[in-house]
Formats: sequence, structure tokens, C-alpha cells
Amino acid sequence: MFDNISIPTILVSYVALLFSLSVHEASHASAAYYLEDDTAARLGRMTLNPLAHMDPLGTFVFPLLGMATGFPFIGWAKPVPVDPRNLSRRFTQRGGMALVSAAGPASNLVLAVLFLAVLLALVKMSGLPQALEFRLFAHSLMARRVETIQSIGLGTGMTVALALSGRLVLINIGLALFNLLPMGPLDGAGILRGLLPWRQVPKFDRIQPWMGGVLIVLALTGMLGYVIGPVFSVVLTAIEFVARIILGV
Repeated sequence: MFDNISIPTILVSYVALLFSLSVHEASHASAAYYLEDDTAARLGRMTLNPLAHMDPLGTFVFPLLGMATGFPFIGWAKPVPVDPRNLSRRFTQRGGMALVSAAGPASNLVLAVLFLAVLLALVKMSGLPQALEFRLFAHSLMARRVETIQSIGLGTGMTVALALSGRLVLINIGLALFNLLPMGPLDGAGILRGLLPWRQVPKFDRIQPWMGGVLIVLALTGMLGYVIGPVFSVVLTAIEFVARIILGV
């Protein structure tokens, strides 16, 4: 199980995950603060410092175990505390909470687009012939090991930059799709709750504890990939299409 462990790959992936989780949680806290609830800000959660957001299982055990074994574990951080009673009256309480919930996945999508642009720029700066640029892009985005990128013959600095950018794209897409699931404690449940007709909210709230249990089972059995996988594949196909256009392939 641990025969093919790549320390450089784990380090690059873990740095990308910590940064992405920190931006995600800080975005929740910032959205709440913008809507006049300073609960998270007072507790030091409106920061990109990963130490403020770390959860023992979600930020350490599961991600590192997944990176070492290849098992598709998803990382998470401590939930950001929000007091709905403090939120701005410009929106309904449910609407305000939906906006706070949406801020996390939205930040991950923004990061994915940003680092996709960085990755494409690095590929163009690599000095490789145009015929090899898409191969480098594909390796940087999808290779399971950093050594695969290094085999192309680029310097250590460029290899790390390409690998980190690729991981940041994939991890942020994964975090956004995962958190948009309308299940239990995930952001998708908060977003959907804010959009439902008020008569449906009590029924929705009653099933959420069960949905949280379903989410845990899906995560522990590896079945979560079958839920997110089809959408993830569509997103990757779109990214490949964009990359081919930009790289002139």
C-alpha cells in the first residue's frame, strides 16, 4: 500500500490543500463579517493562517492518509461559527446564511480559475516546443507523482511551481464540488436551505442529520468519488478544451 509513496508529491499536495482550506474558511468568516456578524472574526477565523482552521481528522489524518495510500479522502477544516441573529437585515436570515455558505465554494472556484491561468502561463514559459506544451500541462494537472513532471527535464523550481499550480487547480475543484453537496454540514445544505420555500424548510431540516450520516458512509467507503466523479470529469474536459485553445494544440 505504501510502496509508491512520493514525499515531494505529498508535500506539494498538502501545501495546496492547507492553502485552499484556509481560503475557504476565511471566505466564510469574511462573508459573515461583511453581513455584520463578527463572531468568526473575534475568534481569529478571518485569516489565511492554516493553524486557525485546522481540524485533527480533516486536516491531518484523512488527507495525509489519502495522499499516502491513494484512497480518495477529502480534507476539511473546523467549521466557521456564525450567529444568524447578527446577520444584516438586508437579507432574510436564511438568505444571509446561504450567502455565507456560498462564499466557501465560490472562493475555491475562483482559486481554481486563478491557478489554471498560472499553470498555463508557466507552461508557456517553460521553453518547451509547442508540440510538448500540452503534454506538460496534462502532466502538471493530472500526474499522480511530481517525479512525472520532473522527468520532462525542467529545473526543480519550475517543476515545483507546475506541480503546485496543478494541485491547486484540482484540489479547489474537488473542494468546491464536495462542499456543494446538499448534505449535512456541507455548504450545499446551507445554500439549498436558503433557496427552499419556507414551508419545505422543516422537512429539509429533519432529514439533514441522516444526510450527514450518509455523507460519512460515502466518504469512508470511497463511494463519494462516484457521486462527485461525473461532474469532476465534465469540468476536467472543459479545462482540457480551454487549454488546447490557449496552447494552440
